[in-house]
Amino acid sequence: MSAAAPPQGANSAPLAGSNAATPRAWGGPASVAVVTGASAGIGEAIARRLLDGGRTVVTMQRTPPAIEHAKLRFEKVDLADMDATREAAARVAKAYDVRYLVNNAGANCPALLDDATIDELRYVTDITLGAAMLLIQAFVPRMREARFGRIVNISSRAALGKMGRTAYATAKAGLIGMTRTVAIETGAHGITVNAVVPGPVETKHWARGHPPGSEQRQKVVDMILVGRLGTPEDVARAVEFLLADDAGFVTGQALFVCGGTSVTGTAGQ
Repeated sequence: MSAAAPPQGANSAPLAGSNAATPRAWGGPASVAVVTGASAGIGEAIARRLLDGGRTVVTMQRTPPAIEHAKLRFEKVDLADMDATREAAARVAKAYDVRYLVNNAGANCPALLDDATIDELRYVTDITLGAAMLLIQAFVPRMREARFGRIVNISSRAALGKMGRTAYATAKAGLIGMTRTVAIETGAHGITVNAVVPGPVETKHWARGHPPGSEQRQKVVDMILVGRLGTPEDVARAVEFLLADDAGFVTGQALFVCGGTSVTGTAGQ
């Protein structure tokens, strides 16, 4: 599908210095953040938190965000379309000095092994891995020039294994591998690259597979060490930490925000 016209907004000045310099305040001259999949759920919570902190936020996905804010921009793009994603990323990179990138967009095609298809695997990995790689490639050159950048990829506890999620778990595990590799290649340029790995989080997407009152839902909750489901805001706070200008000594990491389910598991659910 065709993407929307280039977002409106003036370029900010290149940011001098390295990530070892004095921490910069939020909303500084190079405060543009890109968040994918920000029309609802975790992505929306991340975008809201960054906006509240003074960032200009460019969201990239098919559906306009529900948020209204003077510093919010929307670049319409189907992130399953690699050509459209590449073109949209180039437009955003030209219009803004992007210093912060959150690859949150993903897809899920639940199916047991015998029913999973290669087409579904391609679709899920294109959005989760393909789009993430294209956006990283588009924005890293300017980050290198500035010797500063923050990239956070949103994975999932399902990367450790989950029933009926062959395609999804594969893609989310791959995102952790991409995170670690890109961190190795960009660290010397003042860029940090990390993954946040949410566990069971109360979103419309999660609730579809775990309806309120269902035995499946309760089974998961019973395995959570802190005794509750996570919220999108729990994840957004972790992302905010990793994007912070003074978080320059944390890179190549996968931070589980899962209520302890990376320890206990969720009985495959």
